[in-house]
Amino acid sequence: MTQWTYLTDMDGVLVHEEHLVPGADEFLAELRAHDTPFLVLTNNSIYTPRDLRARLLNTGLDVPEDRIWTSALATAKFLDSQRPNGSAFVIGEAGLTTALHEAGYVLTDRDPDYVVLGETRTYSFTAITKAIRLIEGGAKFIATNPDATGPSLEGLLPATGSIAALIEKATGRSPYYVGKPNPLMMRSALRSLGAHSESTIMIGDRMDTDVHSGIEAGLQTVLVLTGISTKESAERYPYRPTMVVDSIAALVGRTQDPFSGGLGG
Repeated sequence: MTQWTYLTDMDGVLVHEEHLVPGADEFLAELRAHDTPFLVLTNNSIYTPRDLRARLLNTGLDVPEDRIWTSALATAKFLDSQRPNGSAFVIGEAGLTTALHEAGYVLTDRDPDYVVLGETRTYSFTAITKAIRLIEGGAKFIATNPDATGPSLEGLLPATGSIAALIEKATGRSPYYVGKPNPLMMRSALRSLGAHSESTIMIGDRMDTDVHSGIEAGLQTVLVLTGISTKESAERYPYRPTMVVDSIAALVGRTQDPFSGGLGG
């Protein structure tokens, strides 16, 4: 029997608007009980793994820091591989700045190698203008993820992809997106686990990011219906997940052999 590794999205799969998705705690407990390698992935670059661990603990989920992989960490790994000990002008929060600092990057607004755009709840027109001028001056444009909007208790918020579109319109320069659906994020997560794509399952709630990037990285994919995508919207895409389930609770008791027994896809 295949020894599976799991990558799972966070929002819409394990938690929903700060509440535990029923079954998520049992699913993670089962992975730990079987010593099954796993990572919790998120395109959100605002928070450090320590912050996200605290957030998950508040919902009743105990996930160690080293089991959390963010687009900020993936971005820092990518930049370190491209230009070690480089420099960057950053628009973002502690999750992104901490990851870049730990990768040996200097954060500066004086002739940086890169402009790195992440997510923040306080986008500054002054900072955006500075980013535009630095890109015009030759800095390379990187964005942590292409998500156009993000959730809040009050409704949708503009996210990294929307601000990237503004900067791209002003400069004529497209950013390189590191996070999902770029399979680079999946591959960097696999490397951090020492896992292989052929024995890894990606669980997500979005066809356009989670399932897309999972397929492109050569993973098996499971779509849960507790987040963004529905059964009906999933049918509009030219690709399909390996399996569709109502929620992550459907995988409890079957993490070691998830594709047996006829769960729908």
